[in-house]
Amino acid sequence: MRPASSARSWFRQPGGEYTPDTVTVGRRLRVVEPFRSLFYAPQFVAIHGGHLGAEGLEIALSTAARAGGTVEALRNGSADLALGGLMRSFELVDRGGPRLVHFAAVNDRNGFFLLSRHPRPRFAWPELLGRTVISFGGAPTPWLCMQAVLRRHGVDPARVTFVRDLSTADAIAAFRAGKADFLEHGPPIVDELVADGTGHLVASMGEATGPVPFSSFMATPETLARERDVIVRFVRGLARAQRWMAAATAAEIAAVLAPAFADIDAGIRVRAVERYRLQSTWVAEPVLTRAGFEALQEILLGGGFITRRHRFEDLVDTELASHAIGTLTG
Repeated sequence: MRPASSARSWFRQPGGEYTPDTVTVGRRLRVVEPFRSLFYAPQFVAIHGGHLGAEGLEIALSTAARAGGTVEALRNGSADLALGGLMRSFELVDRGGPRLVHFAAVNDRNGFFLLSRHPRPRFAWPELLGRTVISFGGAPTPWLCMQAVLRRHGVDPARVTFVRDLSTADAIAAFRAGKADFLEHGPPIVDELVADGTGHLVASMGEATGPVPFSSFMATPETLARERDVIVRFVRGLARAQRWMAAATAAEIAAVLAPAFADIDAGIRVRAVERYRLQSTWVAEPVLTRAGFEALQEILLGGGFITRRHRFEDLVDTELASHAIGTLTG
């Protein structure tokens, strides 16, 4: 982390939520996200709503060039913090690698949805038997959650054909061309395909999977120890954004997100935000829970993604978020 000359021009006042008496300007944090998504709305509300600026932080946000790029950026020191799934930390330690510690929750639900090529007003999970499903190719967690849901409903995942290696553009093209019966993806792709009649929404994977800590901020143990005070400020800004979102309408949230998603139609942006709000996708506060950790661990074990159990205390730091909430004002 290096100081910036001035971050004051970058600040936006946080929507009437909080204005500090004093601001320590100029701390720059390099944050990497796995991909650009409305699913990560709390991050963008924290940035564009001014909540992190109010903590004196300037965020240099980048998007990983490939799957797993967030882990690589933390390990090679090109990023200070990363947004991503706990799955990444499970994977790393399960294969004998170093720890990456998660310290601030963002999502508490699977953010993906299942579309069918044809209307299925009384959809049931056995309808996937013998069918082809295009899974989201950017991360393994959606696919692992799908397997868990199928097993929960008595469906053997081995009797479903999954296509897992397509880019978003190729997945959309294949689905439009009728090369699959179902597509699993997130907004705004889901909303656009429903709007033009290509797909029909049959299931929310967030509702089907249940509460799991799908996305959170992570860092190396060394960064957390060295920059603890700065990261508390980061988490406090995120918590303030989460508090604002809990009281805001979908339209208000979508408006704050506009600078990060200018390529998405405003109406679709609002509908996508409302869809996420209705299933309680975004957490109300950033403290990660042991129950959520264990629920995700069961999914990863059941899918064969990890081979043994790992301790909550080794992969999660709850003290940072608890302290940040305890010092939250406004």
